[in-house]
Amino acid sequence: MGCCESKSETHPEKVATHQQAHSARTQTHHPTVPAGSDPETGGAPPFSEFSFSDLKTATNNFSPDYIVSESGEKAPNVVYKGRLHNRRWIAVKKFTKLAWPDPKQFAEEAWGVGKLRHRRLANLIGYCCDGDERLLVAEYMPTDTLAKHLFHWENQTIEWAMRLRVALHIAEALDYCSTEGRPLYHDLNAYRVLFDEDGDPRLSCFGLMRNSRDGKSYSTNLAYTPPEYLRNGRVTPESVIYSFGTVLLDLLSGKHIPPSHALDMIRGKNIILLMDSHLEGKFSTEEATVVVDLASQCLQYEPRERPNRKDLVATLAPLQTKPDVPSYVMLGIPKHEEAPPTPQRPLSAMGEACSRMDLTAIHQILVMTHYRDDEGTNELSFQEWTQQMRDMLEARKRGDYAFRDKDFKGAIDCYSQFIDVGTMVSPTVFARRSLCYLLNEQPDAALRDAMQAQCVYPDWPTAFYMQKRQRGGRGS
Repeated sequence: MGCCESKSETHPEKVATHQQAHSARTQTHHPTVPAGSDPETGGAPPFSEFSFSDLKTATNNFSPDYIVSESGEKAPNVVYKGRLHNRRWIAVKKFTKLAWPDPKQFAEEAWGVGKLRHRRLANLIGYCCDGDERLLVAEYMPTDTLAKHLFHWENQTIEWAMRLRVALHIAEALDYCSTEGRPLYHDLNAYRVLFDEDGDPRLSCFGLMRNSRDGKSYSTNLAYTPPEYLRNGRVTPESVIYSFGTVLLDLLSGKHIPPSHALDMIRGKNIILLMDSHLEGKFSTEEATVVVDLASQCLQYEPRERPNRKDLVATLAPLQTKPDVPSYVMLGIPKHEEAPPTPQRPLSAMGEACSRMDLTAIHQILVMTHYRDDEGTNELSFQEWTQQMRDMLEARKRGDYAFRDKDFKGAIDCYSQFIDVGTMVSPTVFARRSLCYLLNEQPDAALRDAMQAQCVYPDWPTAFYMQKRQRGGRGS
C-alpha cells in the first residue's frame, strides 16, 4: 500500500507499478480473511496487506538486532521480529528482490496461505508487495523453536509427554492444511516448529509458501531430504510425511540424526540407543516403540508406503498422557502474563480530532498550519525560481484559498497542479488534498496522500494522524 518516494522528486513509474499491482489484487476479488472467534482459529487477526513503511517502522528499519533467523545460500531470506502500532508482535520474513519478480504471483500465493486459520499454526496475517519488496507477516512466537529446546537447551530438556504433544500438534496442523487444500509444506524441520507465549507448539506458516517462485524447496542438509525430491526436485504431500518422520527422530533422540543412520538402529532393534539419554528412566518404552514405528513408516523410501496425515493424528492422539498440564509447565517457562499497557502521552489537537473523526476540526487545524511544518523539506537554488516556479506557487495559493473556503473540488485541482510539477514537495499540500479527497468520498486517494505526506516527512505527527484517520474511516 502506498508508494514512498524521495523528498526531492516524484517517480511516476513507481506509482504506475503500484497501481498495476493494486489493480491485479482488485481483479482477483480477495475477500478479507475473517479472524474468527472460534478457538480453533487461534484468534489470529484478519489477513491484510501491509505497507513497507509500516514494516520498516515495526522492525526498527530492519535492524540486525531484530533478526530472529537467517537462512542459507539456497534460500536467502531473513526473518525479523517487529511490533506494530497496536503493540502486536509480528514475525516478518523478507525475501530477496529477485525471489518473486512477479508481484501478482507473490500476492496470490500469500493470499492462499493467508486463508488458513488454526490454533496449531503460527498464522500468516499479511504481506507486503511494494516495488521490489516482498515480505510475509505472521504471528510472532516468543518462546523459541523446537530446535532450541531440543538441541541447545540451557535449563532443562523437553520432557517426554511434551515431546508427544509437539508431535501431535504438528500432525494436526499438517492434517488441517491438507484438508484446506494446502498439502505441501516446504522443508519441515525442528526450526519450523515454534512455541507461543503459553508454550504451545505451533507450525510456522512460512513453510507453506515457497522461498521463491522457482527456487529450492529444501535448505537443510541433503541427508534429511526426501529421496524423491533428490530425484526430481519436486515436493509432494508424501515428501511432507517423510520430513515429519525426521522431526519424530529429533523428538526421540534429542539430536539431529540422519534418517539412514536412524533406520539402521531401528532395524537392529536398538531403540534404547536411539532415545535421548536425558530421558533415561523418564519415558514409557511402549509409547516410544509406537513413535519409533511411526517414524520408520514415515521414512519409507517409496512415498506410497508412508502413512497419511490422518494416520499420524490417529496414532499420536492416544499417547497424550498429560492433557490437563499446561505446556508452559512442561517446558519449564514462566506463565505468560499480559504486560500492563504503556502509558499513553496526551494526544495533540490533530490526534484528538482524528480520534473523534471530526472532519471540521481537522480542516480548521490544517487551515491554521500555514506550512510551518514544511520548513527544511525543500532547498531551492536561485536558478529554480523560474516562471514555472511562480506559477506553481500561485497554484498552491489558489488551492489554499479554495481549501479555506471549503471548495474542496477546486482545492484538489489546484493542489494537483502544484504536485504534478514535481519541483517542490510539500507534506502540508498532501495532507490538505488528503482531507479534500475524503470529503469528496474518495477514501483510497485520501489514504495515498496521507501516506505520501508521511513518506516526505516521516516524523510529522499530522501526517501520521491523517493516515490513521483514513484507515479508521475505511475500516481497515
